[in-house]
Amino acid sequence: MLPKNFLDKINSIEQRYAQTEEKLASIDITKDTEIYKSLSKDLKELSQIHELYKEYKKVLKDIDEAKELLKDKDLKDLAEKELEELSIRLLEKEKELVSLLVPKDANDNKNVILEIRAGAGGEEAALFASDLLRMYQRYAERKGWRFNILEANKTGLGGYKEVIMSIEGKNVYSHLKYESGVHRVQRVPITESGGRIHTSTITVAVLPEADEADVSINPQDLKIETFRASGAGGQYVNTTESAVRITHIPTGISISCQDERSQLQNKLKAMRILYAKLKDFYEKQKKEETDKERKEQVGTGERSEKIRTYNFSQNRITDHRVNLTLHKLQSVLDGDLDDIISSLQAQELEEKLVKV
Repeated sequence: MLPKNFLDKINSIEQRYAQTEEKLASIDITKDTEIYKSLSKDLKELSQIHELYKEYKKVLKDIDEAKELLKDKDLKDLAEKELEELSIRLLEKEKELVSLLVPKDANDNKNVILEIRAGAGGEEAALFASDLLRMYQRYAERKGWRFNILEANKTGLGGYKEVIMSIEGKNVYSHLKYESGVHRVQRVPITESGGRIHTSTITVAVLPEADEADVSINPQDLKIETFRASGAGGQYVNTTESAVRITHIPTGISISCQDERSQLQNKLKAMRILYAKLKDFYEKQKKEETDKERKEQVGTGERSEKIRTYNFSQNRITDHRVNLTLHKLQSVLDGDLDDIISSLQAQELEEKLVKV
């Protein structure tokens, strides 16, 4: 059963729906086109909860009728089965209503810039950064999202000191925002001959992608430098100044890109990352100004907290924020993140319910 505060909120929406519907019926559309459009828009926004609440009440009515049938000996078994199905449906409708009523994260429907950086553990950390890159790539494929590496700093054994990527698609941030933090791996490194388990760390930052509408950048605040690329690139390496470094002077945030052969393409990539970093910087600054004691891991790009452990010897992955342990490590590394992310989404919903 929905809590009273939610029922009160729904009843208030129902009243607004009825009032808006009544106003629409009384308006002469030929005389008040703008008002009609405005009311139609309001009614459309309210109708989602209105229709869902009708379905919810219908399930409650069906449950009451099924309970009455329990008194009939001939229909008791049938009624019990129907009640079981209705109870499941009721929970589904309650979850749908709650998800519509709780405050939405304004960034949930945005694409993301995702950064992976090797932390403690040297080459082994860099190799695990490569594993996480593959994990997110596989997850993006499962979701039908587009995945593109913007900048990468590889090591000699195929790992990454740092890799930055963009992931584009429907509601990407609403799923990946929980990945920000410290990821810890426990396994025997391929570089270790003694068979001892090492612990290494990777930091992940997930930033909602931003553009000119989200962040205003004064061109005079940018220091743009070009230099010769290093690493892969064939005949162009060290012969043309295609690599670009852009520094935002007021914040000191600096972005370098050299993966593309074209200086323009590297500049566009660097600006894309810079917009996301500045959006994150200013949002974090604003939060600290309004509440200096409030430090949130989810959605801020903070990476000071261990959020997850990947233990290879026990085929175990543990997310410490929801105390969830799964014994299917390889499956997760192959992109099967749904169980973990669903648990984190459920926890976020519960936290929001307290505040409603």
